[in-house]
Amino acid sequence: MNELIIELSEINPREFFGLQNANIELLKKYFPKLKLVARGNQIKVYGDEERLEEFDKRFNMLMDHFGKYNKLDENVIERVLTSEKKEDYETSAESGEILVHGVSGRLIKAQTANQRKLVELSKKNDMVFAVGPAGTGKTYTGVALAVKALKEKQVRRIILTRPAVEAGENLGFLPGDLKEKLDPYMQPLYDALRDMIPSEKLDSFIEKGVIQIAPMAFMRGRTLDNAFVILDEAQNTSHAQMKMFLTRMGKNAKFIITGDPGQVDLPTRIISGLKEALLVLKNVKGIGVIYLDDKDVIRHKLVKKVIAAYNAIENRE
Repeated sequence: MNELIIELSEINPREFFGLQNANIELLKKYFPKLKLVARGNQIKVYGDEERLEEFDKRFNMLMDHFGKYNKLDENVIERVLTSEKKEDYETSAESGEILVHGVSGRLIKAQTANQRKLVELSKKNDMVFAVGPAGTGKTYTGVALAVKALKEKQVRRIILTRPAVEAGENLGFLPGDLKEKLDPYMQPLYDALRDMIPSEKLDSFIEKGVIQIAPMAFMRGRTLDNAFVILDEAQNTSHAQMKMFLTRMGKNAKFIITGDPGQVDLPTRIISGLKEALLVLKNVKGIGVIYLDDKDVIRHKLVKKVIAAYNAIENRE
């Protein structure tokens, strides 16, 4: 009797095997002449060589599907096991403007008109500025586009960066090593990624450098090619930082720069690199700019009212 051993790397075996190994039990029904034993992140299959080859092929199709959609159920397994090609069981990525199938099968898509414009601009331009107040989905939509590009193998890595400047705080006075100091600044980026990529896979991607989250200082001297790069909180860059970042762009790269010119935390005499870039680059072909507003706020309904109230004060000044 021949043996086949399959390791589930970067996949949560409990989610893949199903509650009380329900998905494995279903596989047994489709392959009654094979013996299946699932333990930990490994499955062992025993039987004749021809049936093992067919099982290996189908099981890999299931893992590919799970890797893309983060979901496996009875209907999917049945379709995968009885289909000849991917087109017979996969939904088109364009249907319903779905950007990413997130964790637990959550559908992540552009939710407002301007977010959809951001998606369209990203298709047509290699560099896009997404500008608007807090809660308008600039960063979240950008991260979704980056994850989509990685999953579809359009790029080899995702690089997310922020200037390490926050409302009067100085990194040097914060406790901990560099990573511990920087993680709070990068938390919104981690949060978005965790919605879209299962934790085991995300940890693996970060460990291997497929996904890199770093402050702007780490961008200096690098050429960022075959990458989807997002600069978040760009209003807190200086002239020199913004110029340095924009000139890191390498071959087959996509850049999205997000920020809110109304929330600049720089010292008074330093001009925001985002504000300057929007003026300097406004007539450069190949660069897209989208302005989001309070109509795009997808947080609590009070956030729209808060933004409107502050806008009223600021416009009077």
